[in-house]
Amino acid sequence: MRSGKRVVLVACALLGAVSSANAAGILGKWKRPNGTIADVYMCGAKLCGKIIAGQPTGFEMFHGMTMVSQMQWQGSQMKHPSMPSFMTFNGTVRLSGEVLKVKGCAVGQSMCDEETWTRLR
Repeated sequence: MRSGKRVVLVACALLGAVSSANAAGILGKWKRPNGTIADVYMCGAKLCGKIIAGQPTGFEMFHGMTMVSQMQWQGSQMKHPSMPSFMTFNGTVRLSGEVLKVKGCAVGQSMCDEETWTRLR
């Protein structure tokens, strides 16, 4: 194998490892401000999160979020438990240290709601 091809293969492997490590930092159990517990997990190559303890258990708050930067994911399949289930919002999920900022917006960026989740150990 020529050295140029090896460099490309090593670079691709390192990028994959970095992406996996970044995703791993966001995965796990998180406590919402209202006390419910959410599980953040990978659904394929995307990020998903659902309530696993508290009401409404099993409610999927976000689905199919795509990594857009090292610690931020975004997508258009975000829901809020107090809104009708057919409504979806554009949203972001951002890891900042040991907290997760979960933000959903309707009507562009004019009507937004954000929660700060804390990691459960």
